[in-house]
Amino acid sequence: MYNNKVAKRIRFRNALAPSSKIRMMLKRFCGSIAVLSVALAANAAGQSIAPDSTATIGPAKPGLFERIISNQKKDEAALDFYERIERVETRKSLNDPAPATVKIARVIPSGTGMDRIPVGADGQPADAAAYRANLEKLEQALALIANDTRAQHESLEKYAKKKKDRNDLIDATRNAFLFTFLVAEPRGDRMLAKYKMEPNPAFKPTSRFTNIYTKVHGFVWVDEAAGELARIEGDVTEDIAIGLFLGKIYKGSHFMQERYEVLPGLWLASFSQYDFDGRKLFSSFAVHERSFYTNYRYIGPPKEALEALRKELGRADLGKPASSTSAP
Repeated sequence: MYNNKVAKRIRFRNALAPSSKIRMMLKRFCGSIAVLSVALAANAAGQSIAPDSTATIGPAKPGLFERIISNQKKDEAALDFYERIERVETRKSLNDPAPATVKIARVIPSGTGMDRIPVGADGQPADAAAYRANLEKLEQALALIANDTRAQHESLEKYAKKKKDRNDLIDATRNAFLFTFLVAEPRGDRMLAKYKMEPNPAFKPTSRFTNIYTKVHGFVWVDEAAGELARIEGDVTEDIAIGLFLGKIYKGSHFMQERYEVLPGLWLASFSQYDFDGRKLFSSFAVHERSFYTNYRYIGPPKEALEALRKELGRADLGKPASSTSAP
């Protein structure tokens, strides 16, 4: 459903898969790309042009883009308080009908990131003992944070810096792109405004990651009524150096993300797809991942999450299949 309009852009190279470190770099790269989607900055309203064929749509509403940026930051901050089920499908090549691997996890905020606990296709634990052991490890980590243990201070500081860096990337996009209004398109019962996204030739990158913005173009879809980003899709237009220039992401790589209102006033990702070809040292790699995010549920900051987790660990039926769990 999500991929039937994605053109064949990637030629798979039969080589070593990227290491976990390279994958982490790719994820960080993808994160910075997703962040650019909120680059619908205040000055973009002046840059956006409605073609004659869609003149009835009119110009962007005053204050719309500031609202989108504010909501995006709010939505991203909410991820620290919501758990979810994440299904990641990995393919060897873009057009493989079936994934080579499928990993399903319950993703729970840990206070310094996200803890991924494997579950089965039904969202229930495949191994009850391993599931309990993973929850107990998370409980211990949350307890250290909830009790303000000195040992966690460094991890908390690193996590805070990572979030600040992400906000800095959002701010950098204010001048990184030019947006042109194209058309209004329906999605379900809502109407989205589609914008073309192109690098601003006047933008001066200040870091490796803001330099990425000069090598990407694509489209963004905005729900103007909600003031929220609904979709982003783009392509890499020039090779991008990664890992201190020891690797590259090749021109033609593709990414996209869909976002929906999962709870009133809260918009989060429901699907993302990354199709990247690249090189690390002298080996080629390809990454073709599709991720599905469901079952968002509030679990709260570390103290609330710790309490909820301890209640869960106290259940006698923890880890048993849903069919064998007694009704409340």
